[in-house]
Amino acid sequence: MKPDSAFWDKIAAKYAAQPISDMASYNLTMERVASHLTPDARVLELGCGTGGTALRLADHVGQILATDFSAGMIAQAQARDGADNVQFLQAGVFDDTLTLGGFDVVMGFNVFHLVEDLPATFARIHALLAPGGIFISKTPCLGERSLGLKFGLLKRLIPAMQWVGKAPYVSFESIAGIEAKIAAAGFRIVETGNYPVRPPNHFVVATRL
Repeated sequence: MKPDSAFWDKIAAKYAAQPISDMASYNLTMERVASHLTPDARVLELGCGTGGTALRLADHVGQILATDFSAGMIAQAQARDGADNVQFLQAGVFDDTLTLGGFDVVMGFNVFHLVEDLPATFARIHALLAPGGIFISKTPCLGERSLGLKFGLLKRLIPAMQWVGKAPYVSFESIAGIEAKIAAAGFRIVETGNYPVRPPNHFVVATRL
């Protein structure tokens, strides 16, 4: 992942205070994720932000290692009322502290559009999973045409915002592009959906081959 940690450190407190913008889509996503989890699952979350998703899913798994490369985000997560089976750690996907083959589930939500080298990242996730493990992701697909007026305008503004330090790296992947890269990394896609449909935030569940 691109080391935009200073950007995310700076906005961490504000990010933690913001309510989820589309609770219906979030709840549906969490329902679909929970349906693929087991009580003894060892879960790795990448890009956990301020930790809300890890804590919400804690009752469905054995343990969750929730990671983010931003120290500010991890500090916000650690300040929450925690769960005994959730650990927050400042780390990126290529961190040596992550055990190869050590996880039954790897998940990442609203994070992979912020990654420059998706093929390498998905290959690393494949290596982190145990045989038959599950990769669960949800990614804003800003390469799709059906973004709507608001997000279409934001897409045009992103380069200027990046120039002045108001936005991190953002990719403009399509739904087909995301799925193709996941499959090419050695996964079989078993479920997809868009929550919300517009702009498409694409949900994928894939098993490690």
